Amino acid sequence: MDDLGWLRLACELAALCPPSGTAFSVGAVIVGPDGTELARGFSRENDPTVHAEEAALEKLKGVPLDQATIYSSLEPCAKRASRPHPCAKLIIAAGIPRVVFAWREPALFVDCDGVELLRAAGIGVRELPELSALAKAPNSHLL
Repeated sequence: MDDLGWLRLACELAALCPPSGTAFSVGAVIVGPDGTELARGFSRENDPTVHAEEAALEKLKGVPLDQATIYSSLEPCAKRASRPHPCAKLIIAAGIPRVVFAWREPALFVDCDGVELLRAAGIGVRELPELSALAKAPNSHLL
């Protein structure tokens, strides 16, 4: 599968999120260098405050991710109110060198500069806005 295919899967995972009036519904998939899925997650998957990238990363504690790519339906957060570490910092700490996402986070809850934070850490970031409508769909009640 290519970037569009993996990102489409991440966007589809966002539809599994329990609805919230105070947080976006997001899906994430982590893929290894050989193109195999390592983990997936979605917002509020196992905890009312867990984010998609965080849920996927929790499943891979101790696994080297220095050649992985994380696909997220929404720009990884750089600030959050619910936990001390935003997703962009979790991705940096995990050593993931590449992020692909569909939709820049609107300034509804926080001003997000996840792309800038990731790039400043040397992470390759690719935005595929052609899937932004799919990423926005499970969040239409917030927009």
